[in-house]
Amino acid sequence: MNGTAEFHYRLPMRAGGFRPGSHPGSSFGAGQEFAMHGRLFDYPDPRRLDLRASVRAARSEWLVRVHLQRAAVPVQVIVDVSASMHFGKRQTKLQVAADFVEALGYSAFRVGDPLGMLAFDTRARDDLFMPARYGRGVGNLLATMLRESESASAAAGSGGIAGLQRAASALAGRQALIFLVSDFHWPLAELPAALDLLVHACVVPIVVWDTAEIAPPNGGSLLAVNDAESARQRTLWLRGSVRERWREAVARRRAELANMFGKRGIQPFYVESAFDPEAMSRYFLETIA
Repeated sequence: MNGTAEFHYRLPMRAGGFRPGSHPGSSFGAGQEFAMHGRLFDYPDPRRLDLRASVRAARSEWLVRVHLQRAAVPVQVIVDVSASMHFGKRQTKLQVAADFVEALGYSAFRVGDPLGMLAFDTRARDDLFMPARYGRGVGNLLATMLRESESASAAAGSGGIAGLQRAASALAGRQALIFLVSDFHWPLAELPAALDLLVHACVVPIVVWDTAEIAPPNGGSLLAVNDAESARQRTLWLRGSVRERWREAVARRRAELANMFGKRGIQPFYVESAFDPEAMSRYFLETIA
């Protein structure tokens, strides 16, 4: 992926920040969207004076047009860097996540939003933490941090909800756009508790899967597999029933994720082997009307 790849995103609600940006805001300011008339005494800006409204006013007072200003939105990405994210046939899922973060950085820069990153495996990865900041190169910097952590994959821990909860707690109560990037190959029972910490934010789950793990290979009857989380090795005899159970397990996990996120009005976005910025733009157009 080149560094200029970008996608377009938007929020389903008005942004509450005061810093000017590209998103519809809820604060009064120098915007183009009319909100109401107010007294010149309360909003002392003669440039917004509305003579017709002042003449029609029940009281003899000068009225000005009050507008809503567009605002910037803090964007945060929470990335799963556990052992299973280091799996991939052509490129690892963590490399795919880095491609996404790089595109996100350029997209956020184009609309004037700050971007930050948190990461987790069994714990919150403080070495991969970056507070939200503005700048053209922020996405590239964060993507480089993830790619360098890829080279140290031997030190990666197994995935789990505990690490996600610790990372999410750092963003609890904040209004932001949060991308949660993971393969979700860990027990989902406690995922709602982590999502509850982010109830004030707009959460977009990015489910990163590799084609080699979601469909059994066509050729051959024996398959040597290695569990990325536990490092256990085993050999599978790919009978027809095993292939069918494989496909059923993938479909079941999709249904579990759809059900769990759907209860909170969230729709996951699936990335299989490579990130497609155009598909990401369509996701926001279709899911956030």
